[in-house]
Amino acid sequence: MKVSKIEHIGIAVENLETAIPYYEKLLGTGCYAIEEVKDQKVKTAFFKVGETKIELLEATDPEGPIGKFIEKKGQGIHHIAFAVENVNEALSSVEANGIQLIDKTARKGAEGLNIGFLHPKSTFGVLTELCSE
Repeated sequence: MKVSKIEHIGIAVENLETAIPYYEKLLGTGCYAIEEVKDQKVKTAFFKVGETKIELLEATDPEGPIGKFIEKKGQGIHHIAFAVENVNEALSSVEANGIQLIDKTARKGAEGLNIGFLHPKSTFGVLTELCSE
């Protein structure tokens, strides 16, 4: 597996309407996309910073992954995502190296990317996402 860049950093927020203006001021750029990913029970907002994106994540259901994360840990960094050529190949490669997976195969994420998550128990406590087009 070869990582080409940090694709994005995911930040869990309670409310996009409050968080978006803050990040627009902080980053000096506008939010370029807002999208709901229904199967993940989340609404996302994206900002571009160089080649990397910041993804704000608001729960659409308190029982979804982001709702549970915020309830347990509060707002803050949720995950880091790395761009790879092929998510399925990358997942197989890291699993062969003993890394525990959340996703055995790629699924669709925001912006139409194929995504797969590595379990934080195997990644020094950092929820790690692999992404490919």
